[in-house]
Amino acid sequence: MTKRLFLLVIAIFWATFATAQDGYRVQPGDRLAVEVLEDSSLSRQVLVLPDGSISFPLVGNLRARGQTTDQIEQSISAGLAPNFAAPPTIFVSVAALAPTDPLGRTPTADTIDVYFMGEIENRGRAAIEPGTTLLQALAQAGGFSKFAATKRIQLRRTDPQTGTDVVFLFNYRAVENGGTISGRTILADGDVIVVPQRRLFE
Repeated sequence: MTKRLFLLVIAIFWATFATAQDGYRVQPGDRLAVEVLEDSSLSRQVLVLPDGSISFPLVGNLRARGQTTDQIEQSISAGLAPNFAAPPTIFVSVAALAPTDPLGRTPTADTIDVYFMGEIENRGRAAIEPGTTLLQALAQAGGFSKFAATKRIQLRRTDPQTGTDVVFLFNYRAVENGGTISGRTILADGDVIVVPQRRLFE
């Protein structure tokens, strides 16, 4: 596979993945995955600090609060451009959502409500403790049915700024295989977890 074809395949993959996060505005406490195709040593996860900024090598501090992942990609690419022959190809995705309170304060409510739909044992509303992660909530819901598409679990959350429903994809199968993905995402009040039905031969 030529380098040009490899970059094209990676670009298509990231574009498909990013569709699920279109329109989401980054918040303090979010963790972003940044991929630099031209130099993998720069690829890393970065935390959005309480002041809404991120820090990236060779670029310094950048504003992230209220930005989309597309806007952050453009900012990082522009900041790295002087170090490359041409502006580098950057992909940014939300690796993990912030806790309900990005400053880490203890929520006042005893429980929050989350909702389970699809191929999971205990569907419907569930009252869980604040600070519960996505993986913990899935375990509390009794596990999956035999028809569950565990590679395509959806976490649906309403963006507090825009009121729009944002969908994040979660691959439970990767957790089983030792992958480190966003299973540690802390759930927020009103989150909806959808476990779709497995397709034929999936």
